[in-house]
Amino acid sequence: MPVLESVRTTKTLAPAEELTDFLMDAQRRFLTFLSRELNQGSVSFPQYFLLTYLEKTEMMTMSGIAAKMGHTTAAATGLVDRLERLGYVARSHAIDDRRKVMVRITAKGSNLVGRLRQEMVNCINLILKEYLTPEEGVTWLQIYRKISEICDKNAKKE
Repeated sequence: MPVLESVRTTKTLAPAEELTDFLMDAQRRFLTFLSRELNQGSVSFPQYFLLTYLEKTEMMTMSGIAAKMGHTTAAATGLVDRLERLGYVARSHAIDDRRKVMVRITAKGSNLVGRLRQEMVNCINLILKEYLTPEEGVTWLQIYRKISEICDKNAKKE
């Protein structure tokens, strides 16, 4: 994502640096949590993220997967190959064009995504209930919504 002009001011530099450090640390902690879980099933982070994309859609083409993941089609094929061997996804050919490979998540893949997502929800619920006031929880959500909107807008510009 390109650096936003408003973040470049000297006035926001120190808070921006602190937030950057915080976001990197929080991401590392969540990924470490996922890592323990994912390593048990031999699924990598990119493979897990692909499963979360597939969970939200009925099917995706290989080129759609490559675009969503920011990979080449060959790299996306490698991700799908491994997930298919593990039983987390299934491939088929499009009815209208047999050359088009379609990928969908299986029940086993959905179960993995659901279980890990629920564990993260439980962790965040603990933070919301035990460490933040209801107002702080609402503010946290509002800030993340705004960040997500900004990221979405910038992704469309690229």
